[in-house]
Amino acid sequence: MVEISIGQVLEPVIVGPITRHMLALYCGASGDHNPIHVDSDFAKAAGMGDVFAHGMLSMAFLGRVLTDWVPQENIREFEVRFTAIVRVGDVVTATGKVMSVANGSAELEMHASNQNGEVVIKGRASVVLD
Repeated sequence: MVEISIGQVLEPVIVGPITRHMLALYCGASGDHNPIHVDSDFAKAAGMGDVFAHGMLSMAFLGRVLTDWVPQENIREFEVRFTAIVRVGDVVTATGKVMSVANGSAELEMHASNQNGEVVIKGRASVVLD
């Protein structure tokens, strides 16, 4: 049984610094080959300054927080809202907090932030407790 209490903060997942190599590997793994994530010239022409991480890569960091805490099959809902861009060189810290517990499940608020404390992704999740 997972130890749980309202207000409990889940163990953070810290990833980074984000590298161009990491972005290229994610392109291959995900099948998302949008050049804005790997081609600096393309990203600059689009007004972005440089390449940046895929949103789903950032979401995966939050997903790791969940799967480090409960088995994947216990996750019932997981949704996010992207609030800022994750750039090359960023160190991302992802975590979650238990907001409620009822009827064998828990509701969590989640977020990830960069090394400057800027929240880059906000989310929520619902998990079944064993």
